[in-house]
Amino acid sequence: MEPSTLVLFVPACFALNMAPGPNNLLSISNATRYGFRRSCTAGVGRLVAFAGMIALASAGLAAVLHTSEVLFHVIKTLGAAYLFYLAWQLWRAGTADTADTAAPPAGLMRLARQEFLVAAGNPKAILIFTAFLPQFVDPSQPMARQFAILGALFLVLEMAAIAIYAFMGTRLRGWFAQPRGKRLFNRGCAGLLGAAGLGLLLSRRA
Repeated sequence: MEPSTLVLFVPACFALNMAPGPNNLLSISNATRYGFRRSCTAGVGRLVAFAGMIALASAGLAAVLHTSEVLFHVIKTLGAAYLFYLAWQLWRAGTADTADTAAPPAGLMRLARQEFLVAAGNPKAILIFTAFLPQFVDPSQPMARQFAILGALFLVLEMAAIAIYAFMGTRLRGWFAQPRGKRLFNRGCAGLLGAAGLGLLLSRRA
């Protein structure tokens, strides 16, 4: 793979990684409630989902989503429903004073599963991989190797985005330590997750 291709790919990819979305919002929320390390570790669930999507795009299986209206509708409906569920959970979350103590520990598997389901429940993500990654693939060279390199770079940059959003969450944790601020933050995140769910529900295949 040509270095010039990577020079173009990395900034474009990182912009995509850093775009605000349900998973990045979830990283912020988890960091404010459970801390930086737990939020970053939970992001592994998202990476697993994205790795699977990259593999689907590489294998050409993502084309099924382009042709199957029913499958696309089912996946996006389940994804939207899960976002609504998370929004409801955040809206009802407790507002105990967290100035000196963290939220009760949450199982890492549960947090990672949340990240995985939010990522996997968005069929548009697979279509993004299908449309984005091939732009940087040279048809005259082995395709699998190029997809592996680009996919690995995407996941590394996604890890950086997870850490950045989690760090933002730790800053917000200090600003919204009091019950009223925590309530406003939780409900603000709930509203954004709900809006993301509605946007996903109303989305159509590209």
